[in-house]
Amino acid sequence: MFIGRKREKELLKEQFNSPQKSAVLVYGKRRVGKSTLIQEACKDFEGIVINHLCVKSSFEGNLELLCRSVMLSLELPASLTFATLFDLFDFLKTQNKHILLILDEYQYFKESKKDKELDSMMQIIVDSLSENIKLVFCGSYISIMKELLEEENPLFGRFTLILKVEEFNYLDAAQFAPSLSVRDKIKFYSIFGGSPYILSNLNYEKTPEENIQTLLLSENSLFRTYIENVMIREIQKAYDIRILHVIGNGKKRFKEIVSSLGLSETSLLDKQLKNLLAMETIAKVFPINKMDDKKKVFYEIKDNLMRFYFSFIFANQALLSKFGASAFFEKYVQSGLNTFVSLRFEDIVNQYFMLQAQEGKLTEVEDFGTYWYDNKETGTNGQFDCVLREKDGYDFFEVKFFKDPMTKQLCQEEEKQIKKLPDLVAKKIGFVCSAGFTFTDEKYMLISGEDLYR
Repeated sequence: MFIGRKREKELLKEQFNSPQKSAVLVYGKRRVGKSTLIQEACKDFEGIVINHLCVKSSFEGNLELLCRSVMLSLELPASLTFATLFDLFDFLKTQNKHILLILDEYQYFKESKKDKELDSMMQIIVDSLSENIKLVFCGSYISIMKELLEEENPLFGRFTLILKVEEFNYLDAAQFAPSLSVRDKIKFYSIFGGSPYILSNLNYEKTPEENIQTLLLSENSLFRTYIENVMIREIQKAYDIRILHVIGNGKKRFKEIVSSLGLSETSLLDKQLKNLLAMETIAKVFPINKMDDKKKVFYEIKDNLMRFYFSFIFANQALLSKFGASAFFEKYVQSGLNTFVSLRFEDIVNQYFMLQAQEGKLTEVEDFGTYWYDNKETGTNGQFDCVLREKDGYDFFEVKFFKDPMTKQLCQEEEKQIKKLPDLVAKKIGFVCSAGFTFTDEKYMLISGEDLYR
């Protein structure tokens, strides 16, 4: 079953069915469904689809395998090879057929040559591409694939479509199990994230807690193996993995990371954070009321599943081995799980506002996200995670992951706490509660969990 990606699918189909030449770049993190999306988009392609997977090998080895893929797809002898990449594409031009050539995991082919040598060769090929050939570059190493978009890269400006494939948002992720309760939809997404690979391997007949134990905590479990051998393997080779443990499920400022790591010199950390940002392992968060204040910049882990791993498993692997999945869950995960999900629920609410904005439903809103405040009277500070900025002020939303509906009394108490903060003037106050509300009141903007999934 193919879920979501309607816009991306249509964009690819337009390229594949165009009467003009097409050179498409598709990139995104591992296991976000890039290859599945391409295969779905080319189902109606009237021609021959050559789906080639590049490998970690020499240039000669990759060229030989590419020639083999081409010959097998064209039903020609696999022994027929070409001395150069240019010879291969010259041969394809002579074929009186429409051909869609997909170079999957292009970064491996790219790395088989020094610097930008292969990109330079591909520039010549793309510039002379005939109209019967559609060429797709697809890759998972984001930092490497992004090089193709840099102005100094030979392939810069050559792509007729650039498509970045992201993980599913909370709404698309829910399509994998539409009959779940709102509470379980929130929990599944908050813990396991939006990777199609992860979502398709969850057992939705079991609770989120049971899935944690079987797929994350059990020895050699599917998701734990995936995290340790795929998601963070490349990071461990070059970076201090403790950075991700320090960030965990929260938002951390630079000085907080420095302090937690006990560093006396910060230039290496600064470089590593920049590289992790380029890899899109982490993200920078700027409070919408302090966009130019570098001291208020936060770092957070982008992937929910990776957040969970570094929050509960990474530093406790010895204990996990001693106690086993079930006892470890009860001792070290269960008590903190609701807080973990509550923090991720705030991200779901911000995604909701983003989708509303994209649909043109927040016409008065200029920005949304976190809001930083300093309470000079008490010497404390903090942040609101879901705030909308309009021309004449801010709308503040308190987000609650509750089992039971929120009462009017509790909303009033929360409102009093907000109004106690000096220099914070709220235009409107709203509440988002996963379980809904026991009341209606036009004074407050009320959004229930059901509203999020409508």
